[in-house]
Amino acid sequence: MAQLTDDCFAFGGKLLPIEEALARIGERFPVIAGSETVPLHEADGRVAAQDVYAGHDLPPFWNSAVDGYAVRHADLSDAAETVLPVTGRLPAGAAAQALGPGAAIRIFTGAPMPTGADTVFMQEDVRLEAGRVALPRGLKLGANARPAGEDLARGALAIPGGRRLRPQDLALAAATGHARLLVRRRLRVALFSTGNELAEPGAPLPAGAIHDSNRVLLASLLRRLGCTVHDLGILRDDPATLGHHLAEAARDHDLILTSGGVSTGEEDHVKAAVERLGRLVLWRLAIKPGRPVAAGLVAGTPFIGLPGNPVAVYVTLLFVVRPLLARLGGALYEPPLTFPVRAGFPYRKKQGRREFVRVTLEAGAEGREARKFSRDGAGVLTSLTGSDGLVELPDDMTNVAPGDILAFHPHALLW
Repeated sequence: MAQLTDDCFAFGGKLLPIEEALARIGERFPVIAGSETVPLHEADGRVAAQDVYAGHDLPPFWNSAVDGYAVRHADLSDAAETVLPVTGRLPAGAAAQALGPGAAIRIFTGAPMPTGADTVFMQEDVRLEAGRVALPRGLKLGANARPAGEDLARGALAIPGGRRLRPQDLALAAATGHARLLVRRRLRVALFSTGNELAEPGAPLPAGAIHDSNRVLLASLLRRLGCTVHDLGILRDDPATLGHHLAEAARDHDLILTSGGVSTGEEDHVKAAVERLGRLVLWRLAIKPGRPVAAGLVAGTPFIGLPGNPVAVYVTLLFVVRPLLARLGGALYEPPLTFPVRAGFPYRKKQGRREFVRVTLEAGAEGREARKFSRDGAGVLTSLTGSDGLVELPDDMTNVAPGDILAFHPHALLW
């Protein structure tokens, strides 16, 4: 049958590059997550719904950075050791004292600088002599003293809106006077697997059946990405049933995510069901593993259909679904960190397609090298458990030679 269009949705049509797919996602899927205010101890991993500003200077007052002796720098001799009487003692948490000319005050880390003092000697650098302290020459003005606002000034931006909050962000919020933060609501994801061949994990396996691993993989990864996951089980390869369940899921979820059933086989019905209930915005990506990815809207609710093979599910969730989750959840999308590694294997690939190759890192003649995992089928789960990560081969690359520098995505940092 002659192909009448060059539509990327058509079987045999042009494959869509990842960047173009992400651009379409950005254009068609707006931020949908609402917001709520939560205490700091509940905000880890949530997305900041607005910019957070410092409520006061950090530190809020001029203080000592060390245990030692606070002095006026003008009292110090440039030519010789200076000996001053110790006229007071300032622990952390005490109110500031006044320091008169020609004297020193014993001070501890975090204590407010005495009025009039501008420099602190570390206790290890001085000598005590019957209520007096001998100070070596050469210390610079302002040494070991932290001015108010040195870390962050009052009113300065502490946390940008859209950031997925980390423990260090929460510590900064606490230090600048915040007890609660406005965050985006967690995305509600409806999760299905599709296929007559699937059985629940642990159930007896009929002839021709396999246990469903994709839902376990996806649910775990989605939760790591901050989603609330509703596991809606296995859908059989029946067009009417698929459409009914997709429509039901669209009512009270922010995203519908399926695996399997989006290719071009006679029993792949998910894509057709989505087109009946809404529309597709992309299908068939220039990516390996993971080409048959469908994205669209079901009754106005975003939908992503992933391939059925588990390695393709892993790769497409990382490089296609995660940017969509960031978009829907109001988060700033930060691509996964990559590190340069030296290729320890030869490889050939097709031009115009992004490939992600599973590798292990091993010692080589010039340092660590990436060695291709021995089996690379998209259904080989042990290639994920037995590898250290993925090397990314750009669209225009056709050949990898030993010694080439490649971008490496370690599994340990992807999630």
